[in-house]
Amino acid sequence: MALAKRIIPCLDIKDGQTVKGINFVDLKQAGDPVELAKAYSAQGADELTFLDITASHEGRKTFADLVKRIAANINIPFTVGGGIHELADVDCLLSAGADKVSINSSAIKNPQLIEDIAKNFGSQVCVVAIDAKLCEQQWKCFLHGGRIETDKELLSWAHEAQERGAGEILFTSMNHDGVKEGYANHTLAQLSDSLSIPIIASGGAGTKEHFRDVFIEGKADAALAASVFHFQEIQIPDLKLYLCAQGVTVRV
Repeated sequence: MALAKRIIPCLDIKDGQTVKGINFVDLKQAGDPVELAKAYSAQGADELTFLDITASHEGRKTFADLVKRIAANINIPFTVGGGIHELADVDCLLSAGADKVSINSSAIKNPQLIEDIAKNFGSQVCVVAIDAKLCEQQWKCFLHGGRIETDKELLSWAHEAQERGAGEILFTSMNHDGVKEGYANHTLAQLSDSLSIPIIASGGAGTKEHFRDVFIEGKADAALAASVFHFQEIQIPDLKLYLCAQGVTVRV
């Protein structure tokens, strides 16, 4: 029996509000995070991801009180990212109701943090998020919400993250983000083939067919999306029924 594929709405949070942009810029308001979270949990989302997208750039911690309010209103696994630099931050967010944490900039700056989280809380708690952009035939990893290019390459960094104890990789294609023309399926399939941990696809969802393709062609274990859910272009129950009809195993 194939493992069920997961549908994960993502709340990108800036100044306490949900926002969504295109290629990581031109952010627009998308609604109250607590109300959106409550709705997604009721609609049958498999998990929820909360990313405080300016915490690292602004040099501050994630808003734990907002995490607490969201956690109190949902009954699905909850991943929180943004501004996590040390084990105390992880402890704080887990205490606030998160089930997993997502680290991105801090993992690149201090890869030992992946090992520390895995050792202290378990690999299943540690999601390593990678924001990467295709630059002249090479996927380069970026820091601080896509603002700073690094010398790290997607596949090698993902492999290192797995070796250090990451439980999942959340790969966002900056080229595809918010464009709604489909996920980076070729690269996702490469990641899936070369790693043994689950791959969460992010960036590019615009139609139900894009979700089908990311699971079949991209071999992703989960698909994360934002605007198509926030602006009710796709309803999660409809999406799951469609995927079932296409032969994709999902929890209905």
